[in-house]
Amino acid sequence: QVQLVESGGGLVQAGDSLRLSCAASGRTISTYTMAWFRQAPGKEREFVASVHYFTSRTYYADSVKGRFTISRNNAKNTVYLQMNSLKPEDTAVYYCAADYIGSGSPDGYEYDDWGQGTQVSVSS
Repeated sequence: QVQLVESGGGLVQAGDSLRLSCAASGRTISTYTMAWFRQAPGKEREFVASVHYFTSRTYYADSVKGRFTISRNNAKNTVYLQMNSLKPEDTAVYYCAADYIGSGSPDGYEYDDWGQGTQVSVSS
Protein backbone atom coordinates (compact mmCIF):
# COMPACT_ATOMS: atom_id res chain seq x y z
CA GLN A 1 0.00 0.00 0.00
CA VAL A 2 1.20 3.50 -0.78
CA GLN A 3 0.10 6.63 1.06
CA LEU A 4 -0.63 9.68 -1.10
CA VAL A 5 -0.84 13.34 -0.12
CA GLU A 6 -1.93 15.99 -2.61
CA SER A 7 -1.01 19.66 -2.43
CA GLY A 8 -1.01 22.76 -4.59
CA GLY A 9 -4.72 23.44 -4.94
CA GLY A 10 -6.24 26.87 -4.53
CA LEU A 11 -8.47 29.60 -5.89
CA VAL A 12 -7.43 31.08 -9.23
CA GLN A 13 -8.97 33.01 -12.09
CA ALA A 14 -9.83 31.62 -15.49
CA GLY A 15 -6.73 31.43 -17.67
CA ASP A 16 -4.36 30.99 -14.73
CA SER A 17 -2.13 28.01 -14.02
CA LEU A 18 -1.64 25.69 -11.05
CA ARG A 19 0.66 22.79 -10.36
CA LEU A 20 -0.59 19.99 -8.16
CA SER A 21 1.79 17.64 -6.41
CA CYS A 22 1.19 14.16 -5.05
CA ALA A 23 3.77 12.96 -2.55
CA ALA A 24 3.88 9.21 -2.00
CA SER A 25 5.22 7.29 0.98
CA GLY A 26 5.33 3.73 2.18
CA ARG A 27 6.44 2.27 -1.14
CA THR A 28 8.28 3.48 -4.19
CA ILE A 29 6.00 4.60 -7.00
CA SER A 30 8.32 3.19 -9.66
CA THR A 31 6.02 0.14 -9.99
CA TYR A 32 2.80 2.13 -9.83
CA THR A 33 0.90 3.73 -12.66
CA MET A 34 -0.16 7.07 -11.24
CA ALA A 35 -3.24 9.09 -12.10
CA TRP A 36 -5.25 12.17 -11.29
CA PHE A 37 -9.01 12.14 -10.98
CA ARG A 38 -11.39 14.92 -10.06
CA GLN A 39 -14.87 15.28 -8.66
CA ALA A 40 -16.99 18.40 -8.94
CA PRO A 41 -19.96 19.04 -6.62
CA GLY A 42 -22.94 16.95 -7.61
CA LYS A 43 -20.99 15.09 -10.28
CA GLU A 44 -19.33 11.71 -10.52
CA ARG A 45 -15.60 11.29 -10.19
CA GLU A 46 -13.86 11.55 -13.56
CA PHE A 47 -10.50 10.60 -14.94
CA VAL A 48 -8.09 13.44 -15.69
CA ALA A 49 -4.71 11.92 -16.59
CA SER A 50 -2.41 8.99 -15.94
CA VAL A 51 1.26 8.11 -16.44
CA HIS A 52 2.38 4.51 -16.95
CA TYR A 53 4.76 3.03 -14.40
CA PHE A 54 7.19 1.57 -16.98
CA THR A 55 6.86 3.42 -20.28
CA SER A 56 5.88 6.79 -18.75
CA ARG A 57 3.30 7.03 -21.50
CA THR A 58 0.64 9.55 -20.61
CA TYR A 59 -3.11 9.46 -21.09
CA TYR A 60 -5.53 12.38 -20.83
CA ALA A 61 -9.23 13.05 -20.75
CA ASP A 62 -10.36 14.93 -23.83
CA SER A 63 -11.51 17.83 -21.65
CA VAL A 64 -7.95 18.56 -20.45
CA LYS A 65 -5.85 17.46 -23.42
CA GLY A 66 -3.49 20.22 -24.48
CA ARG A 67 -3.93 22.14 -21.21
CA PHE A 68 -2.84 19.70 -18.50
CA THR A 69 0.40 17.74 -18.22
CA ILE A 70 1.02 14.83 -15.88
CA SER A 71 4.58 13.93 -14.94
CA ARG A 72 6.38 11.78 -12.41
CA ASN A 73 9.67 11.94 -10.54
CA ASN A 74 10.36 8.49 -9.16
CA ALA A 75 13.47 9.69 -7.32
CA LYS A 76 11.28 12.09 -5.34
CA ASN A 77 8.37 9.64 -5.19
CA THR A 78 6.15 12.43 -6.47
CA VAL A 79 3.66 12.94 -9.29
CA TYR A 80 2.65 16.31 -10.68
CA LEU A 81 -0.24 17.77 -12.62
CA GLN A 82 0.54 21.03 -14.40
CA MET A 83 -2.72 22.76 -15.23
CA ASN A 84 -2.68 25.66 -17.67
CA SER A 85 -5.45 27.77 -19.16
CA LEU A 86 -7.77 26.83 -16.34
CA LYS A 87 -11.50 27.13 -16.86
CA PRO A 88 -14.35 27.42 -14.35
CA GLU A 89 -15.43 23.90 -15.33
CA ASP A 90 -12.10 22.61 -13.98
CA THR A 91 -13.34 23.43 -10.48
CA ALA A 92 -13.27 20.21 -8.46
CA VAL A 93 -11.50 18.25 -5.78
CA TYR A 94 -8.49 16.63 -7.41
CA TYR A 95 -7.38 13.20 -6.25
CA CYS A 96 -4.13 11.36 -6.80
CA ALA A 97 -4.37 7.57 -7.28
CA ALA A 98 -1.98 4.65 -7.65
CA ASP A 99 -2.39 1.36 -9.50
CA TYR A 100 0.29 -1.30 -8.98
CA ILE A 101 1.78 -2.20 -12.39
CA GLY A 102 -1.34 -0.70 -13.88
CA SER A 103 -2.12 -0.11 -17.53
CA GLY A 104 -3.03 3.55 -17.25
CA SER A 105 -6.74 2.83 -17.26
CA PRO A 106 -9.19 5.72 -16.87
CA ASP A 107 -11.36 3.46 -14.68
CA GLY A 108 -11.05 4.54 -11.08
CA TYR A 109 -11.87 1.04 -9.86
CA GLU A 110 -8.48 -0.11 -11.18
CA TYR A 111 -6.70 2.07 -8.63
CA ASP A 112 -6.04 0.74 -5.16
CA ASP A 113 -4.64 3.72 -3.30
CA TRP A 114 -6.04 7.24 -3.12
CA GLY A 115 -5.13 10.53 -1.53
CA GLN A 116 -7.49 12.80 0.39
CA GLY A 117 -7.76 15.33 -2.40
CA THR A 118 -6.99 19.01 -2.92
CA GLN A 119 -9.54 21.65 -3.89
CA VAL A 120 -9.12 23.59 -7.12
CA SER A 121 -11.49 26.49 -7.69
CA VAL A 122 -11.47 28.57 -10.87
CA SER A 123 -13.43 31.80 -10.99
CA SER A 124 -14.67 33.37 -14.21
